Amino acid sequence: MKLVKRPLSPHLQVYKPQLTSVLSITHRGTGVFLSLGALVLTYWLVSLALSEELFNSFHLHTTFWYGKLFLIGFVFSLYYHLTNGIRHLFWDIGLGLEISTTYKSGYFTIFISVVLTLTTLFIGGVL
Repeated sequence: MKLVKRPLSPHLQVYKPQLTSVLSITHRGTGVFLSLGALVLTYWLVSLALSEELFNSFHLHTTFWYGKLFLIGFVFSLYYHLTNGIRHLFWDIGLGLEISTTYKSGYFTIFISVVLTLTTLFIGGVL
């Protein structure tokens, strides 16, 4: 029997990413990022409880560009994961499963996540 080398299905050179697949991967990624953010949040609370020096050291890192970038990513991840999770709850009860509705709700999820993120960061004084 002759061994034929075939590409994996779906092959990455042929496969075109769709909005639904990109949003699904992003949902998983934001979930992982939220787990990391929960560890940082725990460290912040512990530093707040232990000593002023430890808290000031932590606070110093949040004022640098990488601390602000992490905070922006965490807030966006929180809102994106929340809104996309609500979208999935509607799917679970059988609403919004049509392709056109799926795309509309996907764009709406992105829009609302960005608006809530910018609003939160503006009110919080980060932006």
